[in-house]
Amino acid sequence: MGVGVGAMTERTVLITDHSWPTVEIERDVLARVGARIVEPRSGDEQELVELARGASAIMTCFAQVPARVIDSAPGLQVVGRFGIGVDNIAVDAATRRGIPVTNVPVYCLDEVAEHVLALALTLRRRTLDFDRAVRDGDWTLKTGMPMHRISGQTLGILGYGKIGAAVAARARALGMHVVANSRSVPAGRTYDDGVEAVDLDELAARSDVLTLHAPLLDATRHVVDAAFIARMKRTAVLINTARGPLVDQDALARALREGRIAGAGLDVFDPEHLPPGHPLLSAPNAVLTPHVAYYSEESVADLRRASAEAVAAVLGGRAAASVVNADALAARAA
Repeated sequence: MGVGVGAMTERTVLITDHSWPTVEIERDVLARVGARIVEPRSGDEQELVELARGASAIMTCFAQVPARVIDSAPGLQVVGRFGIGVDNIAVDAATRRGIPVTNVPVYCLDEVAEHVLALALTLRRRTLDFDRAVRDGDWTLKTGMPMHRISGQTLGILGYGKIGAAVAARARALGMHVVANSRSVPAGRTYDDGVEAVDLDELAARSDVLTLHAPLLDATRHVVDAAFIARMKRTAVLINTARGPLVDQDALARALREGRIAGAGLDVFDPEHLPPGHPLLSAPNAVLTPHVAYYSEESVADLRRASAEAVAAVLGGRAAASVVNADALAARAA
């Protein structure tokens, strides 16, 4: 039972999955509203359906929460995401039932921005190539030649939200010029921080380093496809720390093999774990990391606490800090 909740009816929160050892932070926060945590053993959809039947809330990290799981929970009051994007949650199904979906939009800004620059600098300064060459006894410079300073180059940002702005600030400190594309500011204008807004064609054509920070929507799936890559400079590099399906990975692998793009730094994939033999695993000039851009001990602790506090707020009859379907819920209630 929860601590200090008197006669309050105990609620159940289903945590579908997590990438940390325990759920003690979440347990402490949720206990304040008389909620206990249940976790699946296998995490398959049928088990989630069965556990959701008695759940007042569902919290998910990477697991899919489809409509079938949401509809199986008659007492469901809130669905919470450990993170920013909610493409693994059937938000429409939750909205139809008047259920808020929460997320943590102000999270891992520093970590992702740092990871983007780490990938960009690794590719531009060819540090991995030089490391391998030295280990093989090659102490010449030919492995990374020609090389150009990053100061003065153009960073293009596709999707200009909080993370995009954090990347832009750091890139400017390195002397880079920054352009961006998003739905919020039309081409030809500037963002509040002075970054120039451009259309997609100009973004592709001008970027020396292109980094993706757009949400995964029908309109953005494979936004970087063969035609987009063909508009990029052959000397450009692509960075993706957002969502794997933003990129047509087969087209990117071909472009890397054929030298139509200079490099790629990828932290996200489609599927999330590439199968053995996938062409990206052997593509030249590709730096691949295992969806780690969000991670630091500090960011994970912040995420866990904020996610649990959002769910606890709804269960306690209060407004959560961020509800992704707030407008849809308001329109539905009107």
